[in-house]
Amino acid sequence: MPEEKIVSPLKKVIRIASQKDLKNYEENKVKEKEAFKICEEKIEKYNLNMHLIDVEYKFDNSKILFYFTADGRIDFRELVKDLAAIFKTRIELRQIGVRDEVKRIGGNGVCGRELCCCSFLSDFETVSIKMAKEQNISLNPSKISGNCGRLMCCLKYEQDVYEDKLKRLPKIGSTIKTADGEGIADSIETLKEIVRVKLKDEEDNYFYKKYPVADVQVLKTAYSNESTSEEETENLEELQELEDLEIQDTKNKNQDDI
Repeated sequence: MPEEKIVSPLKKVIRIASQKDLKNYEENKVKEKEAFKICEEKIEKYNLNMHLIDVEYKFDNSKILFYFTADGRIDFRELVKDLAAIFKTRIELRQIGVRDEVKRIGGNGVCGRELCCCSFLSDFETVSIKMAKEQNISLNPSKISGNCGRLMCCLKYEQDVYEDKLKRLPKIGSTIKTADGEGIADSIETLKEIVRVKLKDEEDNYFYKKYPVADVQVLKTAYSNESTSEEETENLEELQELEDLEIQDTKNKNQDDI
């Protein structure tokens, strides 16, 4: 692993795990399943609107972590006290977002590969509809949302490149001067930096021609680079809900420790 990707400080390596350590690890895995069942029963008892995702025993049994998802903030103080009385150790309830939930569960993406969050992605960066628009990706929720039901993290990967290239490209609808006369920018191929221009011939018939951005001149810039159909507008509303949910996930995270 390259040094710049190492998260400091590194934890100290004490020794190679012994047979006793491995046995303790396996015993903890069994106890985690039991704790999961007990916690679910207690959640039902207190009628809490939360979904238990996972349970983690610390190696030395000094603490048990319960991971859950919920639509809002949950008052689980009584639940924590109850669990502490049962397990006789420190209890931590940690609310996670749906992205974190999928990261813990695992799976494959639409690309056929293991989910990024399960293989290498350590931090979740903010993803927006604007990225999908600028990358000229279909504004269809089923195509640009991941297993977690949120906008796919991979929309962020090439965004810097698109933003850089879009600075050099005209907006759709702009008036363009070409070697064949003036026309209107009809569409763009961002990565290739090519503009398709709508032109008129001598008989006032329209035709289209592609030009490298270096070979055209913008005479009048259009106000917006967006052209949205009625169907896309309906999808945008659903996508906006996904974006709002992602923001809400961050606000909802809360935990208690006893």
